This record gives sequence, C-alpha cells and structure tokens, in this order.
Amino acid sequence: MKKILMQLFLLLAEGAEDRRIPVGGQAVIEGVLMKGPAQWGLSVRKPDGMIETETWSNRPWTSAMPWKLPVIRGVVTMIEMMTVGFRALDRSAQIAVGEEEKITAKEMFITAAVAILAVVGLFIALPLWLSDLAVRAWGIGPLGKNILEGCARGIVFIAYVAGIGMWSEIRRVFSYHGAEHKTINAYEAGAEMTVAGIRNYSRIHPRCGTSFLLIVVAVSIVVFSLAGHGSILWRIGSRIVLLPLVMGISYEIIRGASCAGVLGRVLMAPAMSFQYITTREPDESQIEVALASLEAALGKKLGPASEAAE
Repeated sequence: MKKILMQLFLLLAEGAEDRRIPVGGQAVIEGVLMKGPAQWGLSVRKPDGMIETETWSNRPWTSAMPWKLPVIRGVVTMIEMMTVGFRALDRSAQIAVGEEEKITAKEMFITAAVAILAVVGLFIALPLWLSDLAVRAWGIGPLGKNILEGCARGIVFIAYVAGIGMWSEIRRVFSYHGAEHKTINAYEAGAEMTVAGIRNYSRIHPRCGTSFLLIVVAVSIVVFSLAGHGSILWRIGSRIVLLPLVMGISYEIIRGASCAGVLGRVLMAPAMSFQYITTREPDESQIEVALASLEAALGKKLGPASEAAE
C-alpha cells in the first residue's frame, strides 16, 4: 500500500515536468531517476552504501505526431512518466530494499488501477462532495461552487502530501526529491558539479510537477464549469473525461512560464511554494546519488564527486 501511495505522489509531483530542456528527474526509493536526451539514468544507494546505476534508452513518446501537438503532449508526458516511474520505483525497491521479485504485468495493472481510483476518489469525488456541502450550507451560486471545488482539491492534495510525509520512507523520498532539484539547478546554471557545489543550490525548481497543482486548480475551475451541473455521477464522470484537457492546458501554461524569464518566475512563485512541502534538504550522500543519476542520463562524467561514488 505504501508503494501505491508513494507512486501516486510521484505521479502528481513529477509527471507534468517540462521536458524541453534535456534533463529532468524523479525521486525513487533511496535514489533518483534522471531523463537525458538519449537515455534514462537510475542511481540507487544499496544497503552496503555503494551506488548502483542503470541506464536504458529514451525515445520520448512526444517525439512523433500527433503526440507532440500542444495540449496533447502534456497528457502523453504524464502517461509516459507514470509508466517509467512505476518501472523505476520497482527497480529501486529491488536494489535498495532487497526485493527479489519483480512486479508482474498483472500486479502493475492492479497497482495502476488502485492509483487511478485513488486519484478519482481523493481529487475528484471528495472535492465535489465538499463543495456540495458548502452549497447546501451557504447557498453559493455555480461560479462560487466551482471555485470552492477547486480550492477543496488543492487542500485535499496538501493534506494528502502532509499525511504521507509523516512516514519516514516518504521523508527520505522527499529528500531525494530535493537532491534531484539541486543537481538539475546546478547543472542548468553551469556550476561545478561537485557535491559541495550542488549543495549551495535551491531545492526548488520552476519545472517541478508540484507547481502543477495551483495551475490545475485554476484551470479546472474554468474547464469543469463547461460540464454543467447534473447529478453527482454526471459531474464525476465529466471531470474524469475533462481531466486530460485540464492537464494538457496546465502543462502548456507551465511550459510557457518557463520561457518567460523573470515574469514567468514571478507568476509561478505561488505554485512553486508548494515544493517546500514535497522536498526536504538532502544530505551529501543523497546529492551524490542524484549526481550519479544525472551523469548516467547524460552519458558523461560531470565532476570529481562522481568518481568517488563509483
């Protein structure tokens, strides 16, 4: 169950990350997954303290038509990251925890189904029910109801992250999430790629999928209003159908903001603040793993810290 909740967090927190720049990443169990231009790199800290690194080829699903069209590419990227994320999470558990058995196709399907049901229940049905309660109590109109539903969705997400963050395993993942961000920030800044140098960089990154939350909330208020106000089943169903559109539009907003320089950073600042919940300050050993993962994804050595990790 913890693995399902962990992957649900990773999906929500990382799945919408912009892939225009050749590197991106995701935290896993005792490690980091990085995406380079030509391959994925997974580095995990083993029980004996050594770092094990694996790579596999990367051909983005959005590299061909029609999947690279605006809006569509955001949905496709989310599905791709969920698929790769499950694979990396399973492999990291085998390396870090010593789980010998691989997840079968059937188990993968069941896990994905449970994660999808959790998304529908927590982030669609529950906010709808809470907004209905508010309407009955306060007599709010349709626009106010949609705004309340969006706000409830954001509050539920924050409560969910805060709740799972109480587990020590998840806190470790949050620290690796911070290590991933610091490493990418240092790399994009052209800094010296050493553990000491990387440590000075922020654990907040503008393309992190956690920033997706506030954008999704705002976009969902507009898009979901198009579905009207039928029965509860109609509203849940319409939101499931419209959710890919919400994700696609939100992806394009984040993508555009990342190109807008200072203005984009100012506009994204409120959304980026949520990363203080989903990241923790990493220690040097975690930064070392993130650096090894980035080197594997890029297929080249970046600094002396990586040599010490081998």
